Amino acid sequence: MTADASAAPEGAASPFDRWRGLAAAARLPNDVLLAVGVATMLVVLIVPLPTVLLDLGLAVSITSSVLVLMVALMLVRPLDFTSFPTLLLITTLLRLALNVASTRLILSQGHEGPAAAGHVIAAFGAFLMQGEVVIGVIVFAILVLVNFIVITKGSGRIAEVAARFSLDAMPGKQMAIDADLSAGLIDEAGARKRRKELEEESAFFGAMDGAAKFVRGDAIAGLIITVINIVAGLAIGAVTHGLPVADAARTYTILTVGDGLVSQIPALLVSTAAGIVVTKAGVEGTADAALGRELAGNPKPLALTAGAAAALALLPGLPMLPFLALAGSAGFAAWSRQRALAEAQARTAAEAAIAPPAPSDLPIGEALKLDTLRLELGYGLLGLASAEGPGRLADQIRALRRALAVEMGFVLPSVRIQDNVQLPANAYVIRIKEIEAGRGELRPGQLLAMDPRGEPVALAGERTSEPAFGLPAAWIAEALREEAQFRGYTVVDPASVVTTHLTEIAKDYMPEMLSYAETQKLLDELPREHRKLLEDLVPAQITVAGIQRVLAALLAERVSIRDLPTILEGISDALAAGARAVPALVGQVRVRLARQISEAATAQAGYIPLLALSAQWEQAFAESLVGPAEDRQLAMAPSKLTEFMTRLRDAFDRAAATGEAPVLLVSPTLRAHVRAIVERFRPSTVVLSQAEIFPRARIRTVGQV
Repeated sequence: MTADASAAPEGAASPFDRWRGLAAAARLPNDVLLAVGVATMLVVLIVPLPTVLLDLGLAVSITSSVLVLMVALMLVRPLDFTSFPTLLLITTLLRLALNVASTRLILSQGHEGPAAAGHVIAAFGAFLMQGEVVIGVIVFAILVLVNFIVITKGSGRIAEVAARFSLDAMPGKQMAIDADLSAGLIDEAGARKRRKELEEESAFFGAMDGAAKFVRGDAIAGLIITVINIVAGLAIGAVTHGLPVADAARTYTILTVGDGLVSQIPALLVSTAAGIVVTKAGVEGTADAALGRELAGNPKPLALTAGAAAALALLPGLPMLPFLALAGSAGFAAWSRQRALAEAQARTAAEAAIAPPAPSDLPIGEALKLDTLRLELGYGLLGLASAEGPGRLADQIRALRRALAVEMGFVLPSVRIQDNVQLPANAYVIRIKEIEAGRGELRPGQLLAMDPRGEPVALAGERTSEPAFGLPAAWIAEALREEAQFRGYTVVDPASVVTTHLTEIAKDYMPEMLSYAETQKLLDELPREHRKLLEDLVPAQITVAGIQRVLAALLAERVSIRDLPTILEGISDALAAGARAVPALVGQVRVRLARQISEAATAQAGYIPLLALSAQWEQAFAESLVGPAEDRQLAMAPSKLTEFMTRLRDAFDRAAATGEAPVLLVSPTLRAHVRAIVERFRPSTVVLSQAEIFPRARIRTVGQV
C-alpha cells in the first residue's frame, strides 16, 4: 500500500495547527482589550479617522446603545447591572470621540458633498431632511431638546434623589441587619450577604448620580458641536472653497444633522436606559412583568378605559376605527382578567369547602394554646403521614421520642403533624412554639444519598443539601439504592430525612421546651428511694423553677439529665457549700456527672482528645472577671476576645487536619465564661473543666491555645 502523499509526516504540525497556534497567541485577555479600546477612543480625539472606520464606529455606537436599552428593560433589579455607571462613561466617551472625528471630516471635506463624512451620516441626514432643510433642522432640534431637557435631566434628577435617599437609609438598614442577626433570624453568612448588598446598592446609586452628569454633559456637547458644524461649515464652504451660500448651507446642514442624529439617537437610548434603571428601585421583576401586573391586574380600570375609548369613537370628527380597536382590546383584557379572578375565587371556595369548618363555639382559651412542637407538611407530602409500613412517619417520630428520652432524659412533647396549603407541595416546616425553627424539601418516591465524607454525590439525580447538617446530597431513584450503598453512600428515605432534621432541631431547642410543667413531671416520676432527697430540697432550699434552670443549662450543652438523682445530689452539695447562683449549681452538678460527661466526650479511639488553654490565657480570663463571687462577669476587651477566638479557631483547624475533634479544657472558675464565648462561633464545641474529667478516663492532649 502507498501512503497518502498529502499526509503530513508524523510529529509535524499541519497548517491548521499553525494557524490555531497563531490565533491563540494573538488572543488578548479581556482587561487588555478593554484598555486598548478606551485608549483607542482617546486617540481618535486627536488623530483623523477614515470614513470607513467612522462608519464602523457609528454602527458600534448605535448597536451597543440598543443592547444597553434591552438589558435595562429586562432587569429584575437595578443591582443586576452594577457595571452600568462604567458603561455610561465608556459609551459617552465613544460618542464624543466619534463626534470629534466626524466634525473633523465635515469641516475638512464637507465641500465634496453629503458623503464626505461617511455613508452612515449621509444616510441619516438624507432620511431626516427628505429634501426640506428647514423641516429637518426643526425636527432635529426638537429631538435634541427632548433628549436634553426631558430624559437626560429627569434621569439625572432621579439618580441624584435615589443616591441621597440610599445614603440616608443606610444606617437604618444596617441596624436592621444587626437586629436580625442578634435575634437569630439570619446567620453570620446571611448578615454578611445583606451588608454586601447594602454597600453595593449605596455605591451603585452614588455612581449613577455621577454618571448622570456625563450623560448631561454629552447632551450639551452635542448641541455645541452641532452649532459649530453649521456655522463653521458654512463659513469654510463659502469662503475657503468658494461654494455658493445656498449650496454650502444645504451640504453642511445635511452633514451636521446626520452627524447629530447618529450621536443623539444612541445618547437618547442610553439616557432612556439610565432612567429605566434608576426608576426600578422597589419594583419587583422585569419591566414588562411589573407593568402588566400593575396596569392589567385589576379589570375595573380596563373596563373604564374601554368605555372611554368607545365614547371617543362616537364623537363626530374623530376617526372611529382606531378608538374602536382600542376599546375592543381593553374590553377583552378586562373580561379575561375578570374571568381569571372568578376562577381563582371558585378554586379558593372549593378548597375551603373541602376543609373541615372551624368550630365557632370554642373557648377563647383554646385559641391561645401553643403547639410546643409542630410539623407542617405541604400537600405533596401528606402521603408520608398516612403511609403504612416500617417507614411510616408517625412511627419514626414515636421512636424518636423514645430515643431522646433514653439518650438525654428529656421527654419530647407530642409532635403535632398538620398540612399547610401555603407551603410548596414538597416542603415541610418544623415549628417550636409556633415559630419556625427549620424547613426543608423532600422528593416523595425517591431516596436521599449522602457521602459521609462531605463530598458531592456522583450519581444521577437532583443535587441538594441535607437539611439537618447541610451536607451535599442528591435525590436519586429507588433503582439506584444498591449502587449508592455499594459506593459507601448513606441512603435514607424521605420520612427518615424529616425525622433526622426533627431530632437535631429538638436537641437544639430542648432548653426552651423544658417547661415548668415538664420539670415537675420529671420530679414526680422520681423513684421512691429518692423522694426523701427531693423533699429536703424542695421547697426549703430551692424551687422547682431553680431546678428547671439547672436542667435547662445542662441540656443547652447537650448533657443528659436522665440521671436526675445524681443531679439533685449535686444541687444539694452546692447548696450546702453556700452556692445560690445557677452557674455555681450547674458547675457542681457537672462535677458530679464527670463520668457521664467524660464518656460522652470520649472519641472512637478510646481517649478524650484535649485542647488545653494556656497559662497566659487562663490568667487573662481570670484578670477580666469582675463582680461578686456569686455573680462574676467577664469584662475582657473586644480586641482581646477577637484574638482569642482567632487563635482558638486556628487550634481547632490544626487538630481537625490530624483527624481529631478535641474538647477545650479550662479551669473550673472559667469554664462557664469561656463556654459563653465559644458557643457564639462554635456551638458544637465541648468545653470541660479539669474537675469534670473522670479520674479513670484516658486523655490525650492534642494541642494548646
